[in-house]
Amino acid sequence: MSEWKAKRFWKEARVVEDGARFAVELDGRRVKTPAKAALEMPTRGMAQAVAAEWDAQEGVIDPRGMPFTRSANAAIDKVAHQHGEVADMLAGYGDADLLCYRAEAPVELVAHQAQEWDPALGWARDALGVDLEVFKGVVHHPQSTSDIAGLTARVHRMGNFHLAAFHDLVSLSGSLILGFGAALGWRGADDIWKLSQLDEIWQAQQWGADEEAQKMSEAKRQAFLHAKAFFDLS
Repeated sequence: MSEWKAKRFWKEARVVEDGARFAVELDGRRVKTPAKAALEMPTRGMAQAVAAEWDAQEGVIDPRGMPFTRSANAAIDKVAHQHGEVADMLAGYGDADLLCYRAEAPVELVAHQAQEWDPALGWARDALGVDLEVFKGVVHHPQSTSDIAGLTARVHRMGNFHLAAFHDLVSLSGSLILGFGAALGWRGADDIWKLSQLDEIWQAQQWGADEEAQKMSEAKRQAFLHAKAFFDLS
């Protein structure tokens, strides 16, 4: 027996304002999240992006073509109920940040990491007030408790929608600092993504690119760029 799939049943998707929140209606019926909560968003821009995704559906509904809807659902159904746990998990990246663990060899890679990653740590000192230490190798070295406390407080202050986007910015890049850099506009999201992939790009240049690895990396890059767009719309 073939699996049943939902099909488009509406003619028009439109944004409606409800107090300080914005919702999407399909022929006058409010869209809900998978958990049956009201899909209410903090900005008109986000609601317009969600409405456009619903309006673009033809025939069978394809959730894969609705990234803004998925992210809004996650903010409401997941992050809103686990805000503290999500914030703590993301803040934990700061104590083992990608930017702080450097290669011991070859000298060319060592110099390349310093050239590309040191400016990000310099930005973090100025913008975030933290001075993270850099180490050689992969053995964990804890950062100062005051720096981690400051970063943790910043993450906890984010609202549910910002935090949903920030989750992907940090987890996809492997760096709390690059996540903040993308969120706060230190550099363009694509440039920051390349910084997070510095080691992988280096290896590909030395030994050749793997086609499957490239496909996975591109999918992650697109998800990272979407997370930045969702953060900005929040």
